[in-house]
Amino acid sequence: MDVQLKRGVLEICVLAVLNRGESYGYQMIKDLSSCIEVSESTLYPILKRLEKNECVTVFTVEHNSRLRKYYRITGEGQKKIRAFLEEWKEMMGIYHFIEDQVTGGAGA
Repeated sequence: MDVQLKRGVLEICVLAVLNRGESYGYQMIKDLSSCIEVSESTLYPILKRLEKNECVTVFTVEHNSRLRKYYRITGEGQKKIRAFLEEWKEMMGIYHFIEDQVTGGAGA
């Protein structure tokens, strides 16, 4: 998959996980592993970027005598998910057009 496309999709996947409820890095990696591979070195810059763009907020909670960073989606993050879903509908139309041209489907 194209690196830029994957990065954009990963942002939405992270927001989708957070849309279910607040979470922390390691848990998000586990939650995402069923659909896409992501490492800590990939996840944390995405979270930083989402925080900078006001799509998530960050807070800390003590866990086993250590502070753990938790992330929570904002209204802006939810808007970003909705926009992605709308854009993806258009992308699926383009995908089906290309597929039809290549396989000789109805559009050929």
